[in-house]
Amino acid sequence: MSYSVREVSAMLGLSAAQIRSYAAKGFLTPERDAGGDLLFGFQDLVILRTAAELTAAHIPTRKIRRVLASVREQLPEGRSIAGVRIAADGERVVVRDGATVWNPESGQSLFDFSVAEIADKTKPVALAAVREAKARRDDDLGADAWYELGSDLEVSAPEEAQDAYEKAIALDPAHIDAHVNLGRLLHEKGEPAAAEVHYRAALKADAQHPVAMFNLGVALDDLGRLAEAADAYRKAIDLDPENPDAHYNLAGILERQGDKAGAVRHLTRYRALTR
Repeated sequence: MSYSVREVSAMLGLSAAQIRSYAAKGFLTPERDAGGDLLFGFQDLVILRTAAELTAAHIPTRKIRRVLASVREQLPEGRSIAGVRIAADGERVVVRDGATVWNPESGQSLFDFSVAEIADKTKPVALAAVREAKARRDDDLGADAWYELGSDLEVSAPEEAQDAYEKAIALDPAHIDAHVNLGRLLHEKGEPAAAEVHYRAALKADAQHPVAMFNLGVALDDLGRLAEAADAYRKAIDLDPENPDAHYNLAGILERQGDKAGAVRHLTRYRALTR
């Protein structure tokens, strides 16, 4: 499925000249129609979306081109720049690929010191709270107390946080927030099937929970169950029409399913929400 320059411009807010410029620099892999006009695939849209976001963050066009060129050179052969997350961090641009973060202009690896400092400072206190809680009988602490403890532990001790959420759920099987947070932790560990179980448990307790519904969509998407994922994203949008990621993710599925009009509609809505 492909999109014309006009359609891409309407969806992402880039000018036709900007789109053609990025294509000319080799960042994109467009095809041409019978009349010679450029046609872009969804992977091209991902890259152009990045360019649009950096432009909106007041990153100069020349710098955006330089960054895209650097990232392309820094990635392994055969890896598309559409597969990493490129974002503005103040006046600089950073690239995230899983847990790896680097400055594409210098090639230097970066570390989120603010998170690390918080984790270092809170870990002794959090682990002391865990020891104290475990020293008591489980029924001395209620489900909400275990949930709050899990929330405090997520940054500094995620394994202990998972254990705390599990204890909260054992005490209250319908504890929505504990299910959502535990599902997210499992998903981040690469266990989307286990995460799905907890997202569905949260939705059983509250079918109108927008975060649980969206997270369920992401888990199903990662599991390759696209029709179910699309249904979850649609429900998430019904519950929270201003969730841009739900619109963007749904557009990706619709594009893969051959529904160009639907993909364009949700990408356009994504653009309006993130402008």
